[in-house]
This record gives sequence, structure tokens and C-alpha cells, in this order.
Amino acid sequence: MKYLHEAVIIASITFAAEIIKFLLPLPIPASIYGLILLFLLLKSGVLKLEQIENVGGLLLELMPLLLVPASVSFLTVLDMIQGMLLPVLIMGFVGTVVVMMVTGMVSQALVRRGGEEKKA
Repeated sequence: MKYLHEAVIIASITFAAEIIKFLLPLPIPASIYGLILLFLLLKSGVLKLEQIENVGGLLLELMPLLLVPASVSFLTVLDMIQGMLLPVLIMGFVGTVVVMMVTGMVSQALVRRGGEEKKA
């Protein structure tokens, strides 16, 4: 029964995100609204992590399985995008490297900042 209760909470947040997406004329996916809504609920204390922890963990474990249909559909249109494949791969590689560099620099800055605060 606990899993059902947690699943209903997550489904309700997803439904609320879909409603927000419908009401706001912004080009933002409903999943982003859902993540923001979930973050706000958790940070405000309205929702406790323990209330969704088990089903959330299960969904994280199943995530690779949920990506299989997207990968298969990509392979079915590979013939059509073969001319664009090299630029797409280069953009993906460059984007990944940039994200890794920015993440590393931000992490280093936060670690240094935390060390300076402990000294003070």
C-alpha cells in the first residue's frame, strides 16, 4: 500500500505539471515543470523525501530500460539522418565536454568557497 501511495503522489505531481504546461504558453516541457514543482515541494517541506523515496528509487533503477524505445526509434531513422550524423556527433561531443568543464569549475569553486568559510 505504501508503494501505491508514493506512486499516486508522483503521478499527482506529474499531472499538475501537465496542467501548468497547458496553462503557460512557454516552450518548456511538462517534465521540467514537474521537476521544479517536486523540488519546490521538497525544499518547502510540504513533501518529505520519505513520502516518495521507494517509488522514486524504483523509477531511477528502471530509467535505462525506459530509454531503450528511444534508442530503437533512433536506429530506425538512422538512414534519414545519416547525412547529418557527423555534425550531430561533433555537437554532442563538444556539448558534453563543455558541460563537464563547467560542472568541474563550478564544483571546484564551491569546494574552495566551503574551505574558506570553514577557515573564517
